[in-house]
Amino acid sequence: MINILNVIVLSRLAIKTQKSSYCYLLALSASDILTQFFIIFVGFILETAILHRKIPASMVHTVSVLEFAANHASIWITVSMTIDRYYALCHPLKYRMVSYPERTHKIIATVFITSLVTGVPFYWWSDLWRVNNPPTVFDQVLIWTHCFIIYFVPCTVFLIVNSMIIYKLKKKKAPTTRSGKTTAILLAVTTIFVILWAPRTIVIIYHLYVSSVNKNWKVHLMLDLANMLALMSTAVNFFLYCFVSKQFRTTVKEVIQSFRKQ
Repeated sequence: MINILNVIVLSRLAIKTQKSSYCYLLALSASDILTQFFIIFVGFILETAILHRKIPASMVHTVSVLEFAANHASIWITVSMTIDRYYALCHPLKYRMVSYPERTHKIIATVFITSLVTGVPFYWWSDLWRVNNPPTVFDQVLIWTHCFIIYFVPCTVFLIVNSMIIYKLKKKKAPTTRSGKTTAILLAVTTIFVILWAPRTIVIIYHLYVSSVNKNWKVHLMLDLANMLALMSTAVNFFLYCFVSKQFRTTVKEVIQSFRKQ
């Protein structure tokens, strides 16, 4: 529900302001909703809590593709927004020439399509909880590809680009309040991502080389907790936006009041 409210609020702000940052935040919220839907509703509730029966393997693998695609979209939308903020702050004249809503929409559409394509190989992702055999070479390639796509490469981009943004802001004598708040949201979102996704990445690599999830209950428990932390990153952004942005809080009040009047 929080992410749905988030989408409604950000939709209003994106239409009202025509700012690329709100378009990216809207796309991020949409991908977070997809992630929650495929992992929680399809992956857990339908298979475990409602159907109480084994789902065909082809369907499970298809859902895995959609889960990974939604994850990739969520992370790489954040990467795109980070690069967008860098150009807005460090190359403002060039940014004004190339930044417009249609271009932002094309970038977002490209990220979603690319994420779906990069999710396809994970149709063959092994079930870490049920497969008793040691990981094959193909499993190792998939796991390392996953870690690079969802953590190592994005974190490298965040570290480099955010460092340049912070350096640029320190050199500015009087950065505007609006750009400062947008940058604060960006830094908070990327920091939360780095912290919450780190345990999952570490546990997956630990499972690959040290101790299997299905042979060690402690590793199994660690992976469950790590997945919960990673999933938490899809639910905290709304509260972050409320804390940082007065315009966002005002729009939230307007949306809630409009629902009450109906």
